Amino acid sequence: MRWGMSVAMVPPEELAGLVRLAEQVGFDFVSLPDSVFYPQHVSGGYPFAPDGKRMWAPETPMPDPLVTVAALAAVTTRIRFQTNVLKLPLRAPLLLAKQVATLAVLSDDRLSLGVGVSWMPEEFRFTRTDMRTRGARTDEAIEILRLVCGGSGPAWVEHHGRHYDFDRLMVSPAPARPVSILVGGHSDAALRRAARLGDGWVAANVPLAELEAALDRLAELRRAEQRPEDRPEDRPFSVCVAPVGIGDADGFRHLESAGVTDVYLAPWRLYGHAHGDRAARLESVRRFAAEVIDRC
Repeated sequence: MRWGMSVAMVPPEELAGLVRLAEQVGFDFVSLPDSVFYPQHVSGGYPFAPDGKRMWAPETPMPDPLVTVAALAAVTTRIRFQTNVLKLPLRAPLLLAKQVATLAVLSDDRLSLGVGVSWMPEEFRFTRTDMRTRGARTDEAIEILRLVCGGSGPAWVEHHGRHYDFDRLMVSPAPARPVSILVGGHSDAALRRAARLGDGWVAANVPLAELEAALDRLAELRRAEQRPEDRPEDRPFSVCVAPVGIGDADGFRHLESAGVTDVYLAPWRLYGHAHGDRAARLESVRRFAAEVIDRC
């Protein structure tokens, strides 16, 4: 099991110290959310809350995840960084590929991308992108990211798709190892995309029964996507979840036996310090490492 610390809604001035501590006590990666802005009025329901309402105030800090990775990679040496999840169809994929390639090189290949399609109509309308084509454009964007960040260093690439089109070009610098791309979402379309195009699947706030059903479906879809010379179990594939109702070593061992490879969470929320101060967050990180990470 790999252990991730979610830094969603943490004050920016605390991030460097918090992440350095997480690296010191044994966390494997940092999970960074993506929220472009907070519209005052939203016409869609938030899919990861039972009542469909956003669970944060308008002024809650949500720094850009890629900029944040650049800052945090500069003050750490081992811990990895994963976007959970970057709203891919809101962004121009070739420009994003340039950013990701640069970050991968500067961080010594410590970057993974969790990507999703976004749920909020206003994000598409205000960024002048098309919500109706978000799925197809996400598929193409993943293809473009793999061309530029596939691990062969700077190389000539081209793409001619329905939504994005460019002739031969080279992006430099580019990583010497592939940037992993995990697909987020709970819908069947998201599971299909993860099975078809992803190096893994990312899920948030998933009850155990729902998670186990999704893993069964994901295994079925991966078998259907296999090439004649491949078996799905032979290809590395991450299952990265933020579980609900699990907080001790036994519970996480059960998740691992069910097929979960990565867990991400905010320890301070687990221990009842959702609105705690900096000291409470730091102590929660130490406590989780001692009570869970060291025992699993």
